[in-house]
Amino acid sequence: MDRSRTSRRALLIGASSGLALVGLGARAETINQRMTGFVTSLHDPVMIREGDTWHVFGSGGWQGAGLMSWRTSTDLVTWKTNGPVFDAMPDWTHAIVGGNCCWAPDISRVGNEFRLYYAVSTGGSMRSMIGLATTKTLDKSSPDYGWTDRGMVLETHPGDGYNAIDPNFFADDDGKQWLAFGSYWTGLKLVALDPGTGKPVPGDKTLHSLAYRPAPDGADNAIEAAFLIKRNGWYYLFASYDHCCQEMQSNYYVACGRSQSVTGPYVDRDGKRLMDGYGTSVVYDRPYRSHRFIAPGHCAVVRDGGRDLLVYHAYDTKNGAAPTLRISEMTWDSAGWPSVQIDL
Repeated sequence: MDRSRTSRRALLIGASSGLALVGLGARAETINQRMTGFVTSLHDPVMIREGDTWHVFGSGGWQGAGLMSWRTSTDLVTWKTNGPVFDAMPDWTHAIVGGNCCWAPDISRVGNEFRLYYAVSTGGSMRSMIGLATTKTLDKSSPDYGWTDRGMVLETHPGDGYNAIDPNFFADDDGKQWLAFGSYWTGLKLVALDPGTGKPVPGDKTLHSLAYRPAPDGADNAIEAAFLIKRNGWYYLFASYDHCCQEMQSNYYVACGRSQSVTGPYVDRDGKRLMDGYGTSVVYDRPYRSHRFIAPGHCAVVRDGGRDLLVYHAYDTKNGAAPTLRISEMTWDSAGWPSVQIDL
C-alpha cells in the first residue's frame, strides 16, 4: 500500500507534564507565517500529496457550503479552491440521516485508488453515519478522475452509546486496515476493515474503545477526531478535547497517547490511560483566548520526507474568529513524544 501520509494562535506545548517549549530562535519563517490564499472557512482539515500537489479536504457547512471543502497548493504556502468534492449529497444519505452537510473527511491512498471517508450527522445526535467515496486520482484534468460512491460504512442510532463521525483510516505494517472514529458519549472507537471494500469485516462485531472523556453528570465529555499513526514501533492516537465551533468561546486542543497495540490501551507520557480521560498535550491555547489563533484542533499528521506535519484548524481572532488552516512541523523528543514549535 502506497500512502502519502502516515496512515480540530496558540501556546503550543509538547506534553501535559510540562515538556519544554520549542521556540523560533534563528529559524526561518514557518509555513503558518508565510501561508496565504484560501486558508479560511475551514474546519477539520486532512491533507495528502499526489505528485507535486498538496490536497486539503475539510468539513462543509461553513458559510453556506454544505459539501466538503477541497483546496490545493504546490508549496504548502499558497492555497486555492479546488471546488467541491461532490456536486450533490449522495441520495442515500438523505434517506438515512437527512441533512445537507458532509463533515470531517479523511483521505488516504490505498493501492491504486484514493479513499475518502466522511461523516453525515444530525447535529448533537448519535444518528450519524460514515460514508466512503473513491477515485483513481485527485487530478481533475486526468481521464482517470472521478468519485465513485461506495455507500455507507457505519451508522449509529440514539442509544448506541457512541457516534459514527470523524473517521480516520489506518493501515498497519502487515496490511491490516482499521477505521477509528467517534465523538463524545463513550468516546473514540476502532473497527477492523475488509481491505477489499474499505468497510467493516463482515460478521466481525468487535468494537475497540480507544479513548474516553469522563465528565460529571450532565456535563459534556468532549473528545473527538481520532487520528492514528505508527512511529518507531509505537501506535500514536491523536485526539481533540473540549469544544470546537463556538468561535471566540471555543477551547479545543489536541492531545495524544501511545500504545504498542493498535487496539490499545493508549497512555500519556505519565502512563495514564486515555480511557480514563488523560492525554499528553500537543497543541493548545493557554490562557484561553490570549493569542491570535485560538482553540487549535481536529488534526491530521502528514509525513513529508523526513518531517512530520501537524495539520489542524484554529480561530483567527483578528479576522472575525474565522476557522483557518494551520500547518506546523512536529518534533519528537528523546522519549518519543511530539511537540509543535511556537510560530504564532
